[in-house]
Parts: sequence; structure tokens; C-alpha cells
Amino acid sequence: MSPTGGAAPEAPSAFPWDEALTLGLGRLHWRPRDFWRATPRELMAAAGLGPGGPSSLDRAGLRGLIERYPDPT
Repeated sequence: MSPTGGAAPEAPSAFPWDEALTLGLGRLHWRPRDFWRATPRELMAAAGLGPGGPSSLDRAGLRGLIERYPDPT
């Protein structure tokens, strides 16, 4: 019970640093500098864990990217 007589607030859970580091540095292969500059929201989006879930790139999408961003010759 809190000093004011109500229920004590629930303690926030600790940030899952081990999982975040494994994801950013291991799975996504980010450089440490890039990992530490990213927000948790950016890390989740890069991993496909944000709203809407993971998405995949189909052939048409790949073709569109190649057309928009051609390799320099």
C-alpha cells in the first residue's frame, strides 16, 4: 500500500538490453555507433517488429527499388 492509502504503482520493467543488442548488432549487423544513435522505435521498425508486423519484398518491389536507385556505372 502507498503512503496515501492507495495501491502502490507497479514498478516499470527493465529495458531488455541483451535482446536489443543481439538484435541490433547481431541480426541487423548495425555498427555500434548506429545502434546507439537509434531509438527503440527505430530498432523495432528495422527488425520488422513495429505496427503492421514484418513485411517482405516481392519481385515487383525489388524491381521498383532497382529502377529508382540504379547502381552507378
